[in-house]
Amino acid sequence: MRLSQINSQAFSSPFAALILITSLLAGSLSFVSGQNTGTPRTSAAAAKVESHPFEPTEELLYVAEFSRALLKKVDVADFRFTASKQSAAGSIQPASFNQHAGSSYLLKLTGDISSKGFFSKLFNLRFREQIESIVEPRSFTVQLTKKIDEQGKRARVSETTYRDGKVVWTETDPNNPSRPERKAEAAFAGQVQDVLSAIYYLRTQPLKVGENFEITVSDSGLVYQVPVLVVEKRKKKTVLGKVDAFRVDPQVFGPGKMLTGEGQFSIWITDDRKRIPVSARIKMKYGTFDINLRKVIANPTPAALASISN
Repeated sequence: MRLSQINSQAFSSPFAALILITSLLAGSLSFVSGQNTGTPRTSAAAAKVESHPFEPTEELLYVAEFSRALLKKVDVADFRFTASKQSAAGSIQPASFNQHAGSSYLLKLTGDISSKGFFSKLFNLRFREQIESIVEPRSFTVQLTKKIDEQGKRARVSETTYRDGKVVWTETDPNNPSRPERKAEAAFAGQVQDVLSAIYYLRTQPLKVGENFEITVSDSGLVYQVPVLVVEKRKKKTVLGKVDAFRVDPQVFGPGKMLTGEGQFSIWITDDRKRIPVSARIKMKYGTFDINLRKVIANPTPAALASISN
């Protein structure tokens, strides 16, 4: 399949901030709707009062590289993730949120992924995806997801709310206001994450090799059960130096999974207080994508935090 034939729905995938590039090159991958089965795992953060490892503010910068045959480690995209606290009072519409947890603040997570360099020039393919997630910190359950998806001249804007056990997703075309909006709804129980908050949720977990768990993840109005395997722990050479890190493998490929093709998805998370994702790898028949941490900003300026939403 040529890159010019990319399916417009290829961005819907678990942990979209990391799988985005794979979906672009893979073309039209078939997705299956997940079912919300099993008992959600209780977040370690839910039983504790102390702040999360990414509070009060944090910014993470990554570069994604693509390799296939003689094409080695070509820069294809920049990733930028930020986390910050905001007051719960008056910051959101009460009708859209669950206030039962009684937290005095909310977590605002943002992700920005954009094409870059040789990749964009070679295939004349430019994309950008911006995600904003509002999370209730005690239960660590997502409350609102806003997404802007741009592929060349195509653009889509979506919003998802999570309330009373129901996910409600709507999508509009800002370039064509007359186009009917798309809608989808699904049920969930207990904790639920979107594709961005799921990455931060992993950082709250007491990882141990061999102790696996599931995450309930919603994207584009669908709800999926994503098994997560804690595969190994070893030293990793990173921009932070040599660190002990856990390898976790979200099971997103295969029959009955979110991506029906063959592949492997791994994330490395440091075994320390900060639990920083230092790298990720996506392997499939189209090639291998390596996403590596390039910089950590512990306390980015308010202007930097605001710029991602503008």
